[in-house]
Amino acid sequence: MPQESDYSVFVADETAMVMFGRQIAQASSGGEVIFLNGDLGMGKTTLSRGVLQGFGHQGSVKSPTYTLVEPYELEALTVFHFDLYRLGDPEELEYLGIRDYFTDQSLCLIEWPEKGEGALPLADLLIDISVENRGRRIYWQAQTEKGQLLADKLKCSLVN
Repeated sequence: MPQESDYSVFVADETAMVMFGRQIAQASSGGEVIFLNGDLGMGKTTLSRGVLQGFGHQGSVKSPTYTLVEPYELEALTVFHFDLYRLGDPEELEYLGIRDYFTDQSLCLIEWPEKGEGALPLADLLIDISVENRGRRIYWQAQTEKGQLLADKLKCSLVN
């Protein structure tokens, strides 16, 4: 659950969620692991679409619920969008070669990270999305130095 020290922003609708995702891309220096937490329908995939658009992706973005991971080879880096909702056992990630995805030339967005507990690295940034009024409240918290840089840049981008 979010803590008082977390950063947060209110997003009123899908467009605002996509825009926040674009801000994440602009604040990223690459190589981050970002966990996306929130109930079904909170906007995790919509946020991921915004991140991908922020890196220049122009196609559709669907939740990789059945494939577990969808790679997007972009000019600046590769974004791996994971959806672990249907993951039966974290050990399945080892068969996927999960460790090969986490490099300085990639950014990993991971929905339902708790399903991969034990097989996933420490997230640089934790993002929690919850309902607030008719929109969403997005909280983010750094867990690493790289994550703190991203968190601070995100906060600054919202102030400016």
